[in-house]
Amino acid sequence: MATGLNAERYLPDKRTLPVLQKAVQNCHGCDLYRNATQAVFGELEAGSEGNRPVAVMMIGEQPGDKEDIEGHPFVGPAGKLLDECLQQVGIDRREVYVTNAVKHFKWEPRGKRRIHKKPSVQEIKACRPWLDAELEAIRPRLIVCLGATAAQAILGSAFKVTQERGKIITKAGLPPITATVHPSAILRTKTDEDRHREKRAFIADLKKIAALIA
Repeated sequence: MATGLNAERYLPDKRTLPVLQKAVQNCHGCDLYRNATQAVFGELEAGSEGNRPVAVMMIGEQPGDKEDIEGHPFVGPAGKLLDECLQQVGIDRREVYVTNAVKHFKWEPRGKRRIHKKPSVQEIKACRPWLDAELEAIRPRLIVCLGATAAQAILGSAFKVTQERGKIITKAGLPPITATVHPSAILRTKTDEDRHREKRAFIADLKKIAALIA
């Protein structure tokens, strides 16, 4: 049995997505479950029947406030921006599986609001077995890491999105991997000019992904 911060002992023997989605709700592999409404597992587009092959697995950092409440990944403002950009470059959202490196929302109070707090390296490592199980279950053709936390969870702590953005990386046992910014980073820019520039750069990255999976 695993000890310390690790989710491995909570994974079911049968590792289909429906079974995993149910089992993750009982995960106490780290302490983040204590303050979260629920675990938020990965999924295809909300309402999708899941009968299409998965072309891309997109990995973010962790669920946000809205995701924590609704129980679905990428349903907040960043998810809406991602959907918009995917549509713009012609990537079928129904062929994109979205998930996060960490399955519980880590937050700190600020007045009446719950503000995102970056998960620790230990928490990211503790949750890695769920990510591995998702990869095993869906077998995507391409992994896209959205932001530094996701990229470092897959590619190691030395990986820098700013330096390696858009490059195709190979790693034993995994499909090709590429990294770009998280859509939330675009939303956090201070000016409209910065936001438009960052969005154009993000769309350019997605166009490369669209070409790869075409």
